[in-house]
Amino acid sequence: MAYHKHDHYDEDLTAVLAKNYRQAIGLLGEDPEREGLLKTPERIAKAMQFITQGYQMDAREILNSAKFHEDMSQMIVVKDIELYSMCEHHMLPFYGKAHIAYVPNGWITGLSKIARVVDVYARRLQVQERLTTEILNAIQETLNPLGVAVVIEASHLCMMMRGVQKQNSVTTTSAFSGEFETNETRSEFLKLISSRLH
Repeated sequence: MAYHKHDHYDEDLTAVLAKNYRQAIGLLGEDPEREGLLKTPERIAKAMQFITQGYQMDAREILNSAKFHEDMSQMIVVKDIELYSMCEHHMLPFYGKAHIAYVPNGWITGLSKIARVVDVYARRLQVQERLTTEILNAIQETLNPLGVAVVIEASHLCMMMRGVQKQNSVTTTSAFSGEFETNETRSEFLKLISSRLH
């Protein structure tokens, strides 16, 4: 019995993208009719739709789907959230981890929703700086907490594979609002994400 993988992609979009990728492969000096490349344009077209699926997702809707009233004001931290994104300047991946915290102000959300918010914005053409602030703004505007903190550490293939070719560089960006703008709360958050409690 033959194996059939069932993925759901926009057929018209896939066809247009595949046509363009086939032409690009030829322009780069390869033979798009070579056996190993026959299905490559379609594979790239589908991969790019998956990688950029964040454009079809709404972070605020995700947070609101599991929004609960809770009378607490203790810091909630979700750290080491894996992220994969595409640099908008060279269309090469960058990848790393996001660390996120918020101090509730009457409302909390499901922990998995915090990780999903990261995917909403990471699965787009991005720069790390904007990614960091978009995550913070979505949480701040939807939950209206007393404060939000976001730190992202990432490695960028546009610096590793090309350009300066620095293999071990890591870029760190951060954004803070509300209570995290005070030294005490921010220091507590940074200490928690630096420690290994598990």
